[in-house]
Amino acid sequence: MAFFQSRKMQSFATFIIIAVIALWMNQDVFLTVDVVADTNSENESIKEQIKVAPYLEKIENFSLEEYTEDQLLSHYIEAETYYNFENSPILLLNIKVTTYDELGNEGFILSSNRANFLRSGEVFFNGEVSIQSRSGVAHEIYTESLIVREKMKQIKSDRDVVYLGEGSKIHAQGMLMSADDDTMELKGEIRIEQDSGAVIKTKNLYVDQSDGQKYYRTSEPTVYVSEGSTINAYKGMDLDMNKNYMQLLGKVEILQNSGSKIVSHDLIIDQSNGGEIYKSDHRTHYQSKATDIKAKSLYYDAKTQIIELTGGVTGVYE
Repeated sequence: MAFFQSRKMQSFATFIIIAVIALWMNQDVFLTVDVVADTNSENESIKEQIKVAPYLEKIENFSLEEYTEDQLLSHYIEAETYYNFENSPILLLNIKVTTYDELGNEGFILSSNRANFLRSGEVFFNGEVSIQSRSGVAHEIYTESLIVREKMKQIKSDRDVVYLGEGSKIHAQGMLMSADDDTMELKGEIRIEQDSGAVIKTKNLYVDQSDGQKYYRTSEPTVYVSEGSTINAYKGMDLDMNKNYMQLLGKVEILQNSGSKIVSHDLIIDQSNGGEIYKSDHRTHYQSKATDIKAKSLYYDAKTQIIELTGGVTGVYE
């Protein structure tokens, strides 16, 4: 049954649109997105909801347009199935929300397998949320609360976020995404779990995926932990996920599991081709229980544990 087929449904939709416009007068139009990471129990949850509170109305191929106070199209909601419950939010299955700018151009497209639709116009997504930006870049995000502000052209969250990046999973305490380009700020404490097994800990990560790029940047102190080493960088990092190439900025301390310590600056970590090479063209100081060596540059293959110190090498051996 298509939405708006009967006079009754036309009146119902018109009531919702008018109520939403009145509610949003003098404030930004927004959607609230609530995401539950565990999607395995979705079908059981839906069955339980219907069992406890039988639905009053079911609509297949539901659709709804909503407008701003200036009568501009704000977003378009589509869902495979619509359930209306007494004294409970409307349930939408396989939902897609398309946002629009003031010129009528598509902005973000958000989709999920399940959502609740309130009379106020808020949509609470449950499960994995996919966001496709204007340029076509796709984002997969898990979070408790995600807000889309139309006038500000932003997607924002002040809750815990899990972002599925290129070859990594990124945990953050909030996010802010721009609708005009493919840039995003992941806020608070950041933990990047790479597919290689390495972990990066930092704060306030900037993600740039414009023009096919995949850059992660921060100026906050950063810790890189791999199988054999822990590296502290004091001025942040630049990470190019297209090339698997990272630069740890400022003073860098490499603490090896063996107890040795290497101090250098602006360290490059090359993870391409499954490797893990540390390189620096700056003054390097290597210390172990038996040696104390200073050099002008460093080349260290962390996989084979081979270290090359070159240029003006001086050392003390016990």
